[in-house]
Amino acid sequence: MTERGKKQLPFRLLLVALLFVLTAGLGYAVLTLPSQAPGLSNPVVANLEASGVSNPVTAVLLNFRAYDTLLELGVLLLALFGVWSLAAVPECRESPPGPVLDGLSRLLVPWLILVAGYLLWAGAHAPGGAFQAGSVLAAAGVLLLLTGWRLDTRFSGLPLRMSLVAGLGVFVVVAVVLILMGGRLLEYPPSFAGALILLIEAAATLSIGMTLAALFLGARPEAGP
Repeated sequence: MTERGKKQLPFRLLLVALLFVLTAGLGYAVLTLPSQAPGLSNPVVANLEASGVSNPVTAVLLNFRAYDTLLELGVLLLALFGVWSLAAVPECRESPPGPVLDGLSRLLVPWLILVAGYLLWAGAHAPGGAFQAGSVLAAAGVLLLLTGWRLDTRFSGLPLRMSLVAGLGVFVVVAVVLILMGGRLLEYPPSFAGALILLIEAAATLSIGMTLAALFLGARPEAGP
């Protein structure tokens, strides 16, 4: 074992121990779950009118348990920061895409953007929402990346980072404003619940799409001067 490996051995053992504790805790939580649970479908349906949306899934994810979704956006952003901490995208000359891939990207990317917009809007009353719309938007970005398209260096710095943190940032701002108004964390007033959910989901869709596409790229884009 090299000298560097010997120095890193205690940290590796600590990581293994922490992972073991985490695995044991998750296993215990799963094994102790009750075989039959009453569920929360009835309370969700009873309070659906005050949630601002008519889709029970969106009501749970963006209203009744919105802090879960807030943390999910944070985890996704942390995953991207972890990838970016490894290295930047190396400069390389890629061969131009073939006629099939080029034609496919020109045909599908506009439709994928439209589908993402529809899923975002439909999430209030039908299956859809920010994560579904963001995934479709990310698919458009991945298709563009496969054709050799890269973000201009002028937009790889602050504009890109603002887009990535927009979803989490808007979520946090809404939560803080509601607390300052005398309410609880992410407890939307019924009269503004629908508009606030749409605002949060719109920002989250952009951030999710950009984050997933950036994860596919696999490294930090070089920023311009």
